Amino acid sequence: MADFTHVRAEGGVHMVDVSGKADTLRTAVAVGKVVLGPEAFERVRDNTVRKGDVLSIAQIAGIMGAKETPRLIPLCHQVQIQGVDVDLSLDDDMHAVTIRAFAKSLGPTGVEMEALTAVSVAALTVYDMCKSITKDIRIQDIHLLAKTGGASGDYLRTTSLASESN
Repeated sequence: MADFTHVRAEGGVHMVDVSGKADTLRTAVAVGKVVLGPEAFERVRDNTVRKGDVLSIAQIAGIMGAKETPRLIPLCHQVQIQGVDVDLSLDDDMHAVTIRAFAKSLGPTGVEMEALTAVSVAALTVYDMCKSITKDIRIQDIHLLAKTGGASGDYLRTTSLASESN
C-alpha cells in the first residue's frame, strides 16, 4: 500500500498533504471531442438548436466545471486557478465539436484535473443541449495533451489516440 498516495497503510483514504511543496507556475491543456452526426452538427453550426447557443453555453459550463473540480473529484485539492480558457471548434468532416481547455495556477499541485473536468463538463453540456435531436452522440478521446510545472516536470503527448487504436 506504500505506493498508493491516497491510501493509508491501515486502510481507508486521505487527501495528500501538499503543504510542504513549493508553489510553482502550473498549466495543463486537455482536449476531447463530441461526435454529433450530420443533423445535430448542422443545427449547432447554424445556431438553431432550440435550447440556445450550444457552443457559448458549453464554453461557460466548461469554465464553471474547472472551478468546481474539487467538489466533483473526491480527493482532488482545491486549486487557486489563475485562468481557464475553453475553446470549442467545429470539425466538419467528423460532424463533431472539438473541445480544448487550458488551466493555469500558481501553487503546490497541478491543474490537470481542472483542464480535464472543463473538457468533460463542456462535452456533457453539448450532449445535453443536442439530445433532443439525436441520442446517437458520442463523447470521446478526452485526454491530457500537455502540462507544465511541478516535481514530475513537463509533459507533452507525443502520440495520437487514433494511432493507438490501430
